[in-house]
Amino acid sequence: MKIPPIFSSPKRLRFSVFLAFLILLSVLFLPFFFFSSKEGSERIARLPPGETGAFYFSGSKPAPSAASQKETVQAAFDEFADRIFKEELSAASTLDLHYIVTDPESCGIETGPPTLGTFRLTNLIQGNAEAKAVKAQLEEFDVSSLAFDQQVLYDTLMETLDAALMAEGLELYEQPLSPTIGVQAQLPILLAEYEFNCKADIENYLALLEQLDQYYGQLLEFEFQKADAGLGLSDEGIDTIASSCEGYLIPPEENFLTESFDARLETFSGGQSAKDNADSLTDEETAAYRARHILAIQEHFVPAYELLIDGLFSLKGRGIQDGGLAGYQNGKQYYEYLVRSGPGLSYSIPELKKALARRMEEDLQTMKQLYETDPSFDGSGSFTLTEPAAILEDLKKQMEESFPEIPDAEKSAVDYEIRYVPEYLESVLSPAFYLTSPIDDPSRNTIYINNGYSDSTEDLYTTLAHEGFPGHLYQTAYHRVHSVHPLASLLSCSGANEGWATYVENLACLFDNGLSSEAGTYRACLRSFSLCAYSLLDIGVHYDGWSKEQAARFIRTWFEAGDSAVDSLWQTIVSNPANYLEYAGGYVEIMEMRAEAEAALGPRFSEKDFHTFLLDLGPVPFSVTRKYFSMWLGAQG
Repeated sequence: MKIPPIFSSPKRLRFSVFLAFLILLSVLFLPFFFFSSKEGSERIARLPPGETGAFYFSGSKPAPSAASQKETVQAAFDEFADRIFKEELSAASTLDLHYIVTDPESCGIETGPPTLGTFRLTNLIQGNAEAKAVKAQLEEFDVSSLAFDQQVLYDTLMETLDAALMAEGLELYEQPLSPTIGVQAQLPILLAEYEFNCKADIENYLALLEQLDQYYGQLLEFEFQKADAGLGLSDEGIDTIASSCEGYLIPPEENFLTESFDARLETFSGGQSAKDNADSLTDEETAAYRARHILAIQEHFVPAYELLIDGLFSLKGRGIQDGGLAGYQNGKQYYEYLVRSGPGLSYSIPELKKALARRMEEDLQTMKQLYETDPSFDGSGSFTLTEPAAILEDLKKQMEESFPEIPDAEKSAVDYEIRYVPEYLESVLSPAFYLTSPIDDPSRNTIYINNGYSDSTEDLYTTLAHEGFPGHLYQTAYHRVHSVHPLASLLSCSGANEGWATYVENLACLFDNGLSSEAGTYRACLRSFSLCAYSLLDIGVHYDGWSKEQAARFIRTWFEAGDSAVDSLWQTIVSNPANYLEYAGGYVEIMEMRAEAEAALGPRFSEKDFHTFLLDLGPVPFSVTRKYFSMWLGAQG
């Protein structure tokens, strides 16, 4: 999974930007953005439709040439995209902004007092109105006059807005709290990774920490509003979220944030950034900051989690049902929104079911053939490499023939640091996750590994293929290097990110990695089959209204599962609707496009060319990808 900022304000547009989220082996978090137009619905230059694209004027001035008309529209679109980018980041929380850019002023972004943002129902409703205003402005452009990269950005922004507006009137279905991917699970990691580049960063970090109890109070107020509307959490859901909160009730002196803060202070005091800014700390300043941090943990951080736990427990008994979204009046409609806005899939729900079933059937047939060819085959095997840095370097070498290179001048974009999840958090965080770099500092990539998982070493090779190369880190770096406009980075589709990472993770099973080709094929098929099955279960629970008994029958049809395993998977699905579709849905979209290309091109199909097409286009919603895929395939001759 990939981790971008949390976008603490309840913003209506979901941008899978930098933070991606933490997941089960990659679950996910969908960041939010809403569009705030300071200029209202100001009309943007638009060429009237027509064969010649002629501009009409009220005066007697001669009409400009078609080329100059296009240049005018393209320049206006660039200005529009620049304005949206700057306004979005100017309105972002301090935490979000810090992870997106290291130097906001150099990007023309205005900053205010440090804030975690707000999470209120009124903001969600306002966000939809603002999204409508931006859509109206976008529609003023004649897309045929835009350059190719601008057309892709136009299509991506339009699809993002259309998907976001599907939630209009359904704001109380939003669920900010969740055991693994909720705000309360991700925010501490973002605070722990908050890098200090100047003294202002230290002050901002401490201010954010001191606001945590107030911000969590807003989340709790929203949960009470949900309960009042008959949309409250079930008792079992409350128990799982409260359990995740208990992992953060750590005394100040033993808190992982304190350890991280001390290390960051030490790095800052002796680092180049401090020297460059004449900002190095005196011993007295360092001691004062440490004392303030201890006090903030004691008076704000720990109380924030205590507040959530107590507040959630007080809501017990108010959840009207303990199943999926389909049990609510507009639950199926909200699920359709989640599928389109998060995974960004091109399928309708019925089409998605068929696509997942087709993939499962192909995987089953492949695994069946392996057993028929060799009845003694048991799928076993182990990877040669087990050390993270060695694995990542090996993956970089083995992907060279099938994936485009990052230009030499941009090689720093694939620099990375490996870190380990603090022991205190091992039980509540994913096996691994990738923390993306800021736009203006592309070399600051971080991959976290969780040693708390018993199978973390066994699966580390493919996990790092997912998080690193050719997965999230490589895809993000490639997109950053080739993006024409920074707004494209904010519009990154989480299903395209996770679908790609799942796809290349399975390809890595077939690298020269110590597994036999049969064992590698089996692993890839088994993971693909499992993700598709979990996704069908997700649809069954949240769209078709399966009961727990129906879900259990489905699970046991395909897997050996005891009661505890069924209970755990049921609660995971109920708590995180559409999460598995980020992985399986996006993966199936890519596999079906690849199969179509292979069938159309035959021996002329190039794996590297197919990958280059996807990477050049970027992690956009699949309705956009499919449009340009048809154009790309037609151009192959």
